[in-house]
Amino acid sequence: MRDEEFSEYVAQRRTQLRRIAYLVCGDVHKAEDLVQTALMKLYVAWTRVQRSGNVDAYVRRIIVNSGIDESRRPWRREDAGLEGLDPMAAEGIAVEDRRALMEALAALPLGQRRVVVLRYFVGLTIEETAADLSLSTGTVKSQSTRALARLNDLLTAQFGPVGGNR
Repeated sequence: MRDEEFSEYVAQRRTQLRRIAYLVCGDVHKAEDLVQTALMKLYVAWTRVQRSGNVDAYVRRIIVNSGIDESRRPWRREDAGLEGLDPMAAEGIAVEDRRALMEALAALPLGQRRVVVLRYFVGLTIEETAADLSLSTGTVKSQSTRALARLNDLLTAQFGPVGGNR
């Protein structure tokens, strides 16, 4: 029963977890490693986490914390690349627009990137984001404000102001 429930959870959430991990680290291969690490840790704690009723928050936290741990290792301090396939390929959005967004996101400091991913790509509230990242709500708000301003600057420089000519 435990293995069936876990396998069902993984089948339902794997794509979303990959997207979160990719947005956190900016590299397809590192994202897959983060997801695998998160799923291994989740499997070990499955019964306890499932009883708590918030499996998604637990896995997101593992992904974010593992991303932090990886970024601190000296051999991992290279710039996050955007190599590999784009797991964020959304219908109706031009490839160059997705690429520009991912490059702008990769240009953010790691803390701001994590806040933006959880708040605006995953859709968490300020409080949920703060809990997942072990931050205060004020820090989440300030990081969000700074990150959105920086993204606006980067994307406006590339595409022009909203409503302007491309």
